[in-house]
Amino acid sequence: MRDVRAAVCRAFGSPLEIETLRLADPGPGEAQVEIEAVAICHSDITYAEGGFGGDLPAVYGHEAVGRVARLGEGVTGLEVGSRVLVTLIRACGTCPACAAGRATQCATPGASAPLSRSDGTPVLAAMNCGAFAEAVTVDASQLAAVPDGIAAEAACILSCGVVTGLGAAVNTARVRPGDWCVVIGAGGVGLNAVQGARLAGAARIVAVDVTEEKLAAAREFGATDGVLAGEDGHAAMMRLGQLADHVFVTVGAGPVIDRALDWCAPHGTAYLVGMPHVGTVGHYDPVGAAYYGKGLRGTRMGDVVLRRDIPWLLDLHSQGRLKLEELVSGTYPLEAINDAIAATRAGQGRRNVVVMA
Repeated sequence: MRDVRAAVCRAFGSPLEIETLRLADPGPGEAQVEIEAVAICHSDITYAEGGFGGDLPAVYGHEAVGRVARLGEGVTGLEVGSRVLVTLIRACGTCPACAAGRATQCATPGASAPLSRSDGTPVLAAMNCGAFAEAVTVDASQLAAVPDGIAAEAACILSCGVVTGLGAAVNTARVRPGDWCVVIGAGGVGLNAVQGARLAGAARIVAVDVTEEKLAAAREFGATDGVLAGEDGHAAMMRLGQLADHVFVTVGAGPVIDRALDWCAPHGTAYLVGMPHVGTVGHYDPVGAAYYGKGLRGTRMGDVVLRRDIPWLLDLHSQGRLKLEELVSGTYPLEAINDAIAATRAGQGRRNVVVMA
């Protein structure tokens, strides 16, 4: 056991509080990682607001990078001192989902309880990570090697924001050259959906957001067109020439989800990338969906397979074809994590990152 400082959620909707917690040593198949940086994801905010439920007290954070400090029994392919991404994707590697390349839907991911207070009170390491802390103890399947040459604040975004958005386009939708894509929401995940569609060869990539500033940012990442939110999706697309083959909804807002199919061509599909609060109810016209063969599909963490996808994404970055540093809007110390969360909640920036001292 060792002591670590962590940002703890004691009550939903309240600011996180810095506490010193006890972190368990790595058990069989686990590794302990010293965190260098962890990004603020909207899923963390939704959890802290109580939108996904869960136990308290809890430590959130799942989009991190750091160095391996200790290894548990039976871990192979990692060394103490190795630099790694830390993700929430905990996979057994042997269930039918893992065997089919769907590690994000592992049927038997297991769970651990590495965090506690000094009096023994358990503290939830949410999403099997708890990375709003100086160190984590996680399953080795949650780690992927990353080189030293990338700044920590940029590297950590690969753990969720990049693979979720880019993977939705490349892995889930399997965008093909010539396809037309719409990306609703030009935040951190949305910009990566734009990058994924661009890399896949989409003919048109239409970004949708509330300000011209965000539409301009989307163009920097590869969007060909921009539409201000609130405009009728069908009309906006027909003005450009045709409806979309793929629509990526990267915000978890019910009214946006309700209108997602409006942007779709016959046999087009809308993908739910952003996570709404539990209990959100969607409404759509089933007659139109059935008649035109439209689909509505979920995608979790971009259906990423860490060992398959992280190496080629790192290679693209080394070639200058994948933007990472450009995604970072602000950096904060752990003590200012509530400021980072407030900025993210207010839509200020692409990705705000907590950097450990």
